[in-house]
Amino acid sequence: MSNRKHHERTRAQESSNAIERMYITMRHLFNRGFYKPMGVSGETLRQSLLLLRPEIYGSIGDEKAELEGLLYVIDRLPMGIEECMFINLTSDEGYLNSHFKPIIPSKRRRNCYRIDAEQMNIEITRGRSEIYDILTHLTFLFVESHKISKRVVINESGATTRDWTKLENAVLSNKKLTQEEREVAITHTANILGRTFNELMTVYNQFAVENQPERFLHIIYWVGKLAIEEQTTTNKRTVTFSPMLRERIGHHIHGEIWSDTIKDMLYKEGLLQRPIHIISANMHSVMNTLFTPNALKPLVSKKDIFSVYEDLSNKDNEALRSKVNKEALQRGMTYIKDTSGTNIDVQIFDTSKIDVSKIDIPVNAEYIQDKKPVILVMDYAFGEQAYETIDELLKPYKVKGKDLYLNVDSVSIMGKAGILQGGKGDIMIPTAHIFEGTADNYPFNNELLKKDLENQGVAVYEGAMITVLGTSLQNKDILKFFHNSSWRVIGLEMEGAHYQKAIQAASKVRGSIGKDVKVRYAYYASDNPLETGATLASGGLGTSGVKPTYLITRKILEQIFN
Repeated sequence: MSNRKHHERTRAQESSNAIERMYITMRHLFNRGFYKPMGVSGETLRQSLLLLRPEIYGSIGDEKAELEGLLYVIDRLPMGIEECMFINLTSDEGYLNSHFKPIIPSKRRRNCYRIDAEQMNIEITRGRSEIYDILTHLTFLFVESHKISKRVVINESGATTRDWTKLENAVLSNKKLTQEEREVAITHTANILGRTFNELMTVYNQFAVENQPERFLHIIYWVGKLAIEEQTTTNKRTVTFSPMLRERIGHHIHGEIWSDTIKDMLYKEGLLQRPIHIISANMHSVMNTLFTPNALKPLVSKKDIFSVYEDLSNKDNEALRSKVNKEALQRGMTYIKDTSGTNIDVQIFDTSKIDVSKIDIPVNAEYIQDKKPVILVMDYAFGEQAYETIDELLKPYKVKGKDLYLNVDSVSIMGKAGILQGGKGDIMIPTAHIFEGTADNYPFNNELLKKDLENQGVAVYEGAMITVLGTSLQNKDILKFFHNSSWRVIGLEMEGAHYQKAIQAASKVRGSIGKDVKVRYAYYASDNPLETGATLASGGLGTSGVKPTYLITRKILEQIFN
């Protein structure tokens, strides 16, 4: 007789299965060319998302509306999308040269175009990860919209509640509401959403923009209006994928143009054969670390350097940033504004033009004088785009039919990630990257060690990290499994394994760069998805992200300079 136990599936296994279903469904819908999110074709996506209940979407499975998740999604989608029945995902197809004005979401760099009253076009230039990101956000938005329609439609002919009529009057009046009128409208909206008046007042101003102070009411009305139409007529919101997008995706078109522009510039300036150190980071921390001590000498003499970095991060201090930028441009920095569609800007630093005696980190002046290394800083990639950009960048440069190999000494990746132990602002040093949904893993020798960043007033953790398909798909059950099982995962991010796949291919298989290329990875925690109130939907890091960002940057530069 068998003693084998028949285990029921755990929540982690169900969640993992839901992610896999979503991933496969999204690829199928993309290949099909269109789907109706709230119709039969969108059912698998909806059901999987409701089963998964990702942390950033909060109470998506409840009857009451989810406010923090709504704010997170609206910040990443174009203004006015809530009014559109038709959403068309396109590649870069020339709209920038038309009369259409680009709409750029506040928290995602992507060009969107309002074609007419019913249609929004969203330009996809950063690969499949961007498509998954948008489709999960849209699914959330439409699920929330149907919660509204269920609460306000009272019979089959489409009659609505008094609360809905009052909200409609407030929104369609198109005037700036008085405090009294606003509070009356919020009272009715609170009934529609199943939330308290106080909860709505707390988030109200976070949705507001300069030209639309009542934007929260506007969003609730329009997503609800389109959901009511779906419920009472045969009109369904539709997402389409342009033929050109379906043809181009996965072919590195934008990455190739991007990398060629960089290599053209390096070749013209005579920098291509010098030791090159690639850093994937933001567009300010390397520049500020190198040039702040001299550019802002009076301020640095009075304050701790990290306090000066905080001042530079304050959006009101444009004059301080201009001084540092001016110094950098005069002393060897070249800025390449992206025109390829990758949305990845680049800074190139020729160290032979930098006065290293003015830098406040240890520098081996002989090495700089002798080798004259070049530092290439690229802005953050997005998900799978990390593979496309690094893969193209590490390929040889063709000159008169000959391959000119880049002399890449090191690749350093600094990024934001979710942490599974510790909290916002802590630092993670990965020892391996694991692909979510597979057992594919990429162990590597990280030049950055835990001891390099310890005792600096910031907690540091070391261990494996998981590269996820999208931050909008994460739930506690899967994360707890990876954290508590023998995988011992310390954090999650979206690009690490993609970068490592490209670096390993170039150094160990294709031979485009040396086998001994040094690799550095370090992340600072933007959120803790296992902690209620510390997810991505709860807001940004504020100044708590400044110290870990600069601790990592300074250590990367110290290793490069020595």
